[in-house]
Amino acid sequence: EPPDTPNDFSCQTQDVRTVTCTWSQGGDTYLYGRHSPKHTLSEEYSQKPVPCTVSCSEQCSCSWDIGQQRIYNITVTLENPLGKKTATDVFDVTHRIYPAAPSQLWDECTDTEITLYWKHRNKGIELFCQTEVLQPDGKVELHNSSDMHLHYASVTLGGLQPYTEYTARVRCGAAKHLWKWSEWSEARTIRTKEATPSGKLDIWREITPVWGGRNVTLFWKQAPSFRANGRSISYEVTWEKVEDGSKPESIFLSSVYNNTRIFIDNHSYRISIMAKNNVNYSLPSVLIIPRATGNSRKTLFCSFLGTEELKEEQVNGTDDGIFISWEPRRIYDSYIIDWCNFPMLQPCDLQWKRFGPNTSSALIKSAAFVPGVRYNFHIYGSVADRAFLLEKKTGYLRELPPLDDPSVEKVELTFNAVTLFWDSYCTNESQSGFVRGYHVYVSPIKEDCSLKGSENHVLPDHSVLCKYTIENPEEKRYTVKHLLSNTKYKLAVKAYTGGGETPIANFIYIDTPFNSNMLYLLVLLVLVPALVATICRWKMKWVKGCCCPVIPSPNKSKVLSFKEFKVSSEKVLKISDCIPDMLAVDSKAEAQKL
Repeated sequence: EPPDTPNDFSCQTQDVRTVTCTWSQGGDTYLYGRHSPKHTLSEEYSQKPVPCTVSCSEQCSCSWDIGQQRIYNITVTLENPLGKKTATDVFDVTHRIYPAAPSQLWDECTDTEITLYWKHRNKGIELFCQTEVLQPDGKVELHNSSDMHLHYASVTLGGLQPYTEYTARVRCGAAKHLWKWSEWSEARTIRTKEATPSGKLDIWREITPVWGGRNVTLFWKQAPSFRANGRSISYEVTWEKVEDGSKPESIFLSSVYNNTRIFIDNHSYRISIMAKNNVNYSLPSVLIIPRATGNSRKTLFCSFLGTEELKEEQVNGTDDGIFISWEPRRIYDSYIIDWCNFPMLQPCDLQWKRFGPNTSSALIKSAAFVPGVRYNFHIYGSVADRAFLLEKKTGYLRELPPLDDPSVEKVELTFNAVTLFWDSYCTNESQSGFVRGYHVYVSPIKEDCSLKGSENHVLPDHSVLCKYTIENPEEKRYTVKHLLSNTKYKLAVKAYTGGGETPIANFIYIDTPFNSNMLYLLVLLVLVPALVATICRWKMKWVKGCCCPVIPSPNKSKVLSFKEFKVSSEKVLKISDCIPDMLAVDSKAEAQKL
């Protein structure tokens, strides 16, 4: 095959004395030996072949000394028995300068400046150089320079941070006709010198009343505006009474510490903390601890609005943190929120965050926050280095169901009601959510429940319980009414939070007693009517005897106790057998009959 046209044919110089041309030799022609492609270079203006030897590997190149000629028209020819191809490059040597990379870098520095020096091999050529500086935060800055000396160049980098590492490297190009940048020099890492710490430490305190005074635990951290500016740093803590100007006390702590505890009496104290490096001290951070008020074993921090105990307000968490808001007051120049990352441990890892005077809410975030743990927040207002407790908040990142169920400690039974008591159940910060109330579940053993005034609650096995809701978490007793006497029931008491409640796992069982009132009623319904009937029967005989006496039978009268004289089977009294007191004849007919 005939050769391909030379691609990417280009010529350049590093020192304006030697020119190097490069090109791509193209694809395989499948001709070898004396028939393989030949590369030749010629210069049109001088009508002479270029005096160079071609070498090819990945690319082909050819170099030669140029003498006094500045403008060239170079043609490269690739030729084999099947054909030839050419490529041309016309150029001014002074426009094709590709400098060598800067070498032998060294530096001089102060706390805020670095002067970087390097040597160059392009003597007699005016170069324009660019310095790349890698900042500690990963950002890259470029600095341009054209300050050229006989044997070296330099650039001064200002506005740097004290005692901070920077990484720099340099490249250069022709100042008059920039064609290509040189390769980058080797990177050089430089640290600026130490300086006085800048800014102030962010400090806070925790005060614990003890016998005869107070233990004050002091905490400090580097605020965003603070810089140590040195290799080794230590801390000086100083405290003195505000009123009498007594001699201050001090302690020194190494860089590994970020807290310490001191004891002070019940007077007002001024506490300051300074950072120190090998150069000097930082500005002091100051806290004023006010005089203890009231009982010497109880230190109160109160707002200007009063001294009453502040109530905790419940707050809600989000996926990102716990949202806190407060009522702003004009008199404060900043606000502080503190909390414990691990409230159930001692020490609890006290944290704090400061906010400006125009802030009245914040989303508190911490990698230590976990669902089911209650976190307590205190909001302080700060003015003239004094902090005043303004509000208290408490909340969860996310509420979970209660860890345990209320334990029923006492049961009071009647034939149609049961009263349950769980007085010792805790609703404090040990719970995994705010206890909002309780649910009482009840059902007969052998059937579904349908008691009056209850809701239906269906279990996974499709059985139905009666459900009663108590919305007051401090109400720890409940009476279930409308039960049947002499019946077995199962009951359960569950606490619920904003995270719900756990499934019912255990029941308590009761037997309602027999209804004695029914026995009394039965007695009344049977005995009383019987008694009434007996009395009525006796009374009826008496009344009948009084009102309707029995007419005696003549046959039973003693009058007829005479000798029998019967006429037609009836007894007949003979007058001779009886002496009457008086005899009366009613009528003549009767008399005749007699």
